[in-house]
Parts: sequence; structure tokens; C-alpha cells
Amino acid sequence: MRVLVKLRNAKAQAYDLNYYNKLQGFIYNLISGTEYGKLHDKEGYKFFSFSNIFPLSSREGDNRNIIIASPNNNFIDAISNKLNERKDPIHIGEQEFELSDIKKIKVKLKSRAELITGTPIVMRIPRENYGKYGIDEKYDSVYWKKKHSFEAFIKQLEDNLFKKYKSFHNAEIVESPIFGQFIFKKSVVNHIIKNGKEHKVFGSLWEFNFNYLSSEQRKILEFGLDAGFGELNSLGFGFMNLKG
Repeated sequence: MRVLVKLRNAKAQAYDLNYYNKLQGFIYNLISGTEYGKLHDKEGYKFFSFSNIFPLSSREGDNRNIIIASPNNNFIDAISNKLNERKDPIHIGEQEFELSDIKKIKVKLKSRAELITGTPIVMRIPRENYGKYGIDEKYDSVYWKKKHSFEAFIKQLEDNLFKKYKSFHNAEIVESPIFGQFIFKKSVVNHIIKNGKEHKVFGSLWEFNFNYLSSEQRKILEFGLDAGFGELNSLGFGFMNLKG
């Protein structure tokens, strides 16, 4: 389930390149006082993802949007209810917005589908897999980059998706390959603030095409569309959209 949050610029304002932590903070503030109020402190997967603030615009009065997604419908309901109660302007960092509308969306996949990254997918390859993919690094894990094999990216992406799905549903699934056709768009570097320090995060943009999806594969991918692909979803990475 997703909630499309429609906004208007309350003033002329510059685009904030370091918005990730601020937008995450906005979401955590929304769920404060709900049953999800302690989600920030939960170890492991948080099971939500979110888009950029789009489209890019700095003019007062221009329309902007945020999409917040989660496979947990109650989580989306909690956010929607909090937004419906809002009377004051919305602040995300130094940016100020007026709330204009809220709309819940349920994404359903057909047997043919095209998915595209809304925010960069972040994948790390653990040391124990270095030999399998010809990686020579001294660190315990390494961010996937274009210099590494595509096989490494796809395998880690599938493994991550299966683990999250099984953890959320507390059920086993048949782990068969899902991603067959893919188009690498480009690599990107983003900056996040962690423990008061700025860190580089290496991600990549993709398009995934599916000519035939079984009902089981559709369920797993629909879950991924809401939970996010790859790692650091609750920081704004791996948000996915249905193309077209």
C-alpha cells in the first residue's frame, strides 16, 4: 500500500541535496504516538520506503509530491490518519509545504510489467561472496558498483528481497530467480548523515522488465514495490515505481 502526499511550496525555496535524513525524520514524526512510534529503534528491516520530493521546483505555490509505501497497510493507515489531522504547515528540513491532498494507492502487477527505480538501489556484497564474484577488497563488505559483475548485483538483490519477504510474512517461499531482463541506467553517490557525520552511499538506477510473472512472483515483487529494493529503504533508497 502507498500514500501519495500532495503538497504545495509554501514559499520560494531551494532544493535540499541532503534531504534523505530530513524526510526520514518527517515520517518518524508522523508515526510518533502511534503503535509504530518505536520503529526507529527496531533492529532489522523497517518495511517502508519513500520517494523523493517531486517534481523539482523552487517557486512558491508549485505542486510537489511524496509517496510513502509499506507492505503493512496499518502503517500506511497510521500515516494517513496523522496527515488528515494536520492543520499546520509541513516542514521538512528548511523546506515548508502546505498539504493539499492525501490519496492511498494499491499497486497491482500484471503478468507483464516494467519497474523503474525512483531512488537509487543500494546493495552491499559481503566478504564471503568476494571469491564468487572476483572481488578483491579489504573491507567486510563493499557497495556494488558498475565495476563489479551484474550477476553479483542481481543475486544480492534477489536474496535481500526473499529475506525481507520471509521476515515480514513469517513464511517460507520458493527462492527461484525473478530478475531476468534488466537495464542498468547509471551509478550515483548520495550523502547521508549518520551519528552526526556525513557518509557516502553508493547506489545505482535500473529498469527491470518482466515478460511473464507467475502469481507467486507477482506477490513477491508487489511486496518489494512497497518495502523497497535493496538496502537502506527506511533512509529513502530503493523506492520503486511501476513504469508507464
